[in-house]
Amino acid sequence: MVEKKSPASGWPIVQGDFHTGDAQSCVGVVTMGSHLDEQGICDAGAAIAGSCKTENLGIEKIIANVISNPNIRFILCCGTEVKGHLSGQSFIALHAGGVSGGKIVGAQGAIPFIENLSDEAIKRFQDQVEMVNIMESEDMGTIKAKIDELKAKDPGAFPAEPMIVEVKEAGGAGAEEVSGEVQPLSGELALVHARMKIIEQMVTDIGYRNRFAAGVYSGKIEGLMIGLIVSFVILGFILLG
Repeated sequence: MVEKKSPASGWPIVQGDFHTGDAQSCVGVVTMGSHLDEQGICDAGAAIAGSCKTENLGIEKIIANVISNPNIRFILCCGTEVKGHLSGQSFIALHAGGVSGGKIVGAQGAIPFIENLSDEAIKRFQDQVEMVNIMESEDMGTIKAKIDELKAKDPGAFPAEPMIVEVKEAGGAGAEEVSGEVQPLSGELALVHARMKIIEQMVTDIGYRNRFAAGVYSGKIEGLMIGLIVSFVILGFILLG
């Protein structure tokens, strides 16, 4: 019998569009853009099952709920990819490469910016779980069979206590607040936001480069003037001598 741990009190600690099952199960299931029979998936043996439509807040919620339950050792990614956001590809990229400068390394989604997770939380997620990718599959038989396969390989609870992180929903990139609820942006609007961020970064970079170029130019002028003055002084000494 493998060792199990108690998840954080009140688990899952972050509310969202998902169902829960046995908290001691080693499998969490993410259906990405699909709405499948998530309660049926939990009944088949998953600890938690739900969709993930955004490559920022959605991913943060999943990670927060996973690392607060050390029993979850596998994340099964299934269902269809989300247009524009590419939350599935971004999620897998985060596990593989982490985050640099607030952006998921290698993510192809429109706005893969992580705001609520520390490097420690991301490292914990990477160490705790193995990603299993059967994306584009919506077949319940295939999903349930994979859950059974993973449960048979249950390594036991991760050897650390539950980690609790706070995920702030309002104001997150890639989401807008409507009637008190955070709604994901459409793929097209997400692309606009991403391009605005890129333009903003480009403008900042241009400003830095202009200041650097201005400094170099000023240095050249000052050097030239000093050289001329020194030359005139030397010439004067020669003529007077």
